[in-house]
Amino acid sequence: MSMSRREFAQLIGLAGAAGMLPTTGFAAAKQTADPYELENFGNVRLLHITDCHAQLNPVYFREPNVNLGVGTAYGKAPHLVGEKLLGHFGIAPNTLEAHAFSCLNYESAARQYGKVGGFAHLKTLVDRLRETYGREKTLLLDGGDTWQGSGTSYKTRGMDMVKATNELGVDIMTGHWEFTYHQQEILDNIKAFNGEFLAQNVFVTEDALFEGADEYIHDEDTGHVFKPYSIKEIGGARIAVIGQAFPRTKIANPARFIPDWTFDIYDDLLQEQVDAIRANEKVDAVVVISHNGMDVDIAMASRVSGIDVILGGHTHDGMPEPTVVKNAAGKTLVCNVGSNGKFLGVMDLDVSNGKVRGFRYRLLPVFSELIAPDPSMAQLITDIRQPYTSWLNEELAPADEVMFRRGNFNGTFDQVICDALRKVNDAQVSLSPGFRWGTTVLQGQMVTMEHVLDQTCLTYPETYVREMTGAELKLILEDVADNLFNPEPYLQSGGDMVRVGGFDYVCDPTAKIGNRISEMTLDNGERIDANKRYKVSGWATVGARSEGADIWDVVADYLRDRKVASIDKLNTPKLKNVAGNPGIVDYPA
Repeated sequence: MSMSRREFAQLIGLAGAAGMLPTTGFAAAKQTADPYELENFGNVRLLHITDCHAQLNPVYFREPNVNLGVGTAYGKAPHLVGEKLLGHFGIAPNTLEAHAFSCLNYESAARQYGKVGGFAHLKTLVDRLRETYGREKTLLLDGGDTWQGSGTSYKTRGMDMVKATNELGVDIMTGHWEFTYHQQEILDNIKAFNGEFLAQNVFVTEDALFEGADEYIHDEDTGHVFKPYSIKEIGGARIAVIGQAFPRTKIANPARFIPDWTFDIYDDLLQEQVDAIRANEKVDAVVVISHNGMDVDIAMASRVSGIDVILGGHTHDGMPEPTVVKNAAGKTLVCNVGSNGKFLGVMDLDVSNGKVRGFRYRLLPVFSELIAPDPSMAQLITDIRQPYTSWLNEELAPADEVMFRRGNFNGTFDQVICDALRKVNDAQVSLSPGFRWGTTVLQGQMVTMEHVLDQTCLTYPETYVREMTGAELKLILEDVADNLFNPEPYLQSGGDMVRVGGFDYVCDPTAKIGNRISEMTLDNGERIDANKRYKVSGWATVGARSEGADIWDVVADYLRDRKVASIDKLNTPKLKNVAGNPGIVDYPA
């Protein structure tokens, strides 16, 4: 179905939706029929992408129907979904913008408006926004999770995305899943990257420093592995950009890949860094490109003063407006721009005399049918994919409903993965990590090997089969739930709940650790016994390497045999004490 000019104009809320027009008190935006025509404001433009997860081509991507906020995060961005999200940001329902930011009426709207993202389309938009503003006054920043998430990134060890971001013109990036390659591969990729890789919170271990790590360490005196910040002179202003990599990398991902490096938040060191930059570098603004996750960024903005803007990533929250956080030095703007190349953040700043005097922020959905692909980027993508097309394009089974992942608990594609683990490995129970990356497949669409890889493609894909007691299963669920629902943001990992197959349970997100999980019951109705042993299959172990088949081969074998991508039962938990929570809609239990 084609779009009318009026629908086209509604894409970024040109009728006045909050978040797409200037924040109150700043200059008014010119309203035009072209949603990508932005009136210039200020003298510095920051373009922001993050968490593209190696998706070079346009994709379907369904926003979550569950993103629960607990404690002080209750009812606040980013923990808003569905109508509550639209109401909070003043977005009219049943519009292009509503489709971009919410899960409501997802399938029908996706069929009408098409796919999102795609680096060739993103390249066209980035170039346009740089040229119309003045290329010398812009920076393109990438928040990380760029080199992982697809079959081509796995095969090329992330080099496909280095080439793509070079073509896109990324000036600065930081990382997370970038650190799931081996240490030397990471260093080789950074050497090939045309921009700067920044991380103020990654240090060399004492053992590595003692043994001589000078071949890659940025600063032997401070122990920084990477350059912590960079000063850019643009638009007549001096802008400091500080990198903040994912602080829990060696907990959430295999430490064995990066044995010589250590990660954390390091609030005190960041404050010292900001203070030193402001005292010694004569900067007009301080920006942090972060992969903390939005809740952590909001907390960090309240505790570390002197930062003007945090351009954040990791939790895949596409927020139409910045969250304004007050701190000792005034305020910090915290932004998050979703995932999979679906959005491009545009932060225009009026900067002079050491101060940000005004801003205008727009989060632009990248609808691939509205933007012509850049020919050079399109050719690069074709060249990158060419050696692997027969692998990527294998048709496995048609989807008999929308297959998605994003949300705090089991999605339909997660269930397919869990069912495959149980079936192929003859297990009673299956566990699958609560990753937030993974694209969406519409009902009736053919699930290809590429779709399976979009959900599973990481550098430690091996599956396992082992026995666990009921008590051990509960401990796993409690531990992951605490990572998700701990009221202290700094103790959250930013992922979603572990996905399960073969059993159900009750979850109370508002309870304390040890008391969130109860009534664990097998699909046959048998209550899981704490002392009984169960055959469990899973994948993606962060400790010692497992010896089973790669998860994508397990899922592919399952779908080839089943002939259809379908689920018999969704093992999503029954939730307690979430009635009225604005972070949940259309939940089946």
